[in-house]
Amino acid sequence: MRSPRDFFKPLAIGAPAPLTEIPVRPSRMIHFFDPSNPKMLAKLPELARSADILLGNLEDAIPADKKIAARDGLVQIGREVDFGDTPLWTRVNSLDSPWGLDDITTLVGGIGDRLAVMMIPKVEGPWDIHYVDRLLAQLEAKHQVKKPILVHAILETALGVTNVEEICAASPRMQGISFGPADLAASRRMKTTRVGGGHPAYLVRSDPDPKNPDAPRPTAQQDPWHYSIARMVDACAATGCLPFYGPFGDISDPLGCEDQFRAAFLLGCVGAWSLHPSQVPIAKKIFSPPPDEVKFAKRLLEAMPDGRGVLMLDGKMQDDATWKQCRVMVGLAKLLAEKDPELKQLYGF
Repeated sequence: MRSPRDFFKPLAIGAPAPLTEIPVRPSRMIHFFDPSNPKMLAKLPELARSADILLGNLEDAIPADKKIAARDGLVQIGREVDFGDTPLWTRVNSLDSPWGLDDITTLVGGIGDRLAVMMIPKVEGPWDIHYVDRLLAQLEAKHQVKKPILVHAILETALGVTNVEEICAASPRMQGISFGPADLAASRRMKTTRVGGGHPAYLVRSDPDPKNPDAPRPTAQQDPWHYSIARMVDACAATGCLPFYGPFGDISDPLGCEDQFRAAFLLGCVGAWSLHPSQVPIAKKIFSPPPDEVKFAKRLLEAMPDGRGVLMLDGKMQDDATWKQCRVMVGLAKLLAEKDPELKQLYGF
């Protein structure tokens, strides 16, 4: 058993010391881009001004014959593009693929200090994180990287869901987890071809009316991802990681995307993936607290500054539990207001 005293020591001589806390910053959307597309280079500075996080994708959606071009393109982008204060992430290929190892070694050697987070697909247990943790430490030491590159796991297999708590606790590098509904559906043998969102066949139906048994019976579509997302959120909250909803694949359905993002936001996710520029404003809207709720939360904190006791506000009982909820709301609002002048005005900061 590893001693807790050793948990925050570097795993390689010369590697930077692990972080004791994961930095919290605006993370409403992780916007994916294709580094193998030369035209993308010119668009990135503008995208960096609108997106909270930019991620150079090397895995799914990048054809096999473009994998190396995407990797080389991301190194060029990391060296040449000014992202301002928007962090650069990457999603490397899976650890069992022919490209995963070279993705990690090339990127750390080529743009180590410019790379904030490395997203690892199809993480199934803490052993995957332990491997990446040690490898990154060795590469950081070799290339004299000054700050540790954080790790973000994708939850997209049944075994990964089973081990999600151990995955979150596997390393101080664990920045967070994203929910991957498409691969998870395949892993579970779910009978759907959708990428996120609900399914019209996944529903509950009201009982027959005894007085009119032939009358239509109302139905309500259910969320097949609720259990898994809630479990991921709990695992992240218990370990200081940040939970994200992943992709919503139907670009032509902005309302469905908005509803899926909102459900994830209400459950505790801090952001979601945006696969198309049209999803950036959706994520920005949904993962920013509503101004009226922020204003109410500010009023409660002013009325109960130490969080003790009970009071009535707008006819509703408020106590230390609602005080904690309001602190979460106002804390997030302040964080976002620093980045977004429009929200700063709406929130009244």
